[in-house]
Amino acid sequence: MDIKEQTIELKKQLQMLKDNYEENDPPENKKDMTFFTYVKNKTEPIYTMLETWETDALEIVKQRKVDVHPHQITSTRENMELLLMHSFYIDAKRKRYMELNHSVLYIFDQLLRDL
Repeated sequence: MDIKEQTIELKKQLQMLKDNYEENDPPENKKDMTFFTYVKNKTEPIYTMLETWETDALEIVKQRKVDVHPHQITSTRENMELLLMHSFYIDAKRKRYMELNHSVLYIFDQLLRDL
């Protein structure tokens, strides 16, 4: 999968996470192993995809094919990882969640525009 396809897929995942955040209530017990296992199974493929995306995106940035800085790529991965947890545990204020969401979306869109 090339960087463009990866970014499009991550944008879809980002929307799915946002929907999950907005439509669900926080878990009754954050230490519930069944819930933890569910979250782990849902998020593991996204973590793997993010890792690959970061490596590929940093390579394109090095080649100066896009107008994005390396730290923006790394920050985007970190922010998306935060969103992964906040989307299931619903433990961030809406304003903070949306700020993270918009910053990730901004970099994804910037990459897609430049590609």
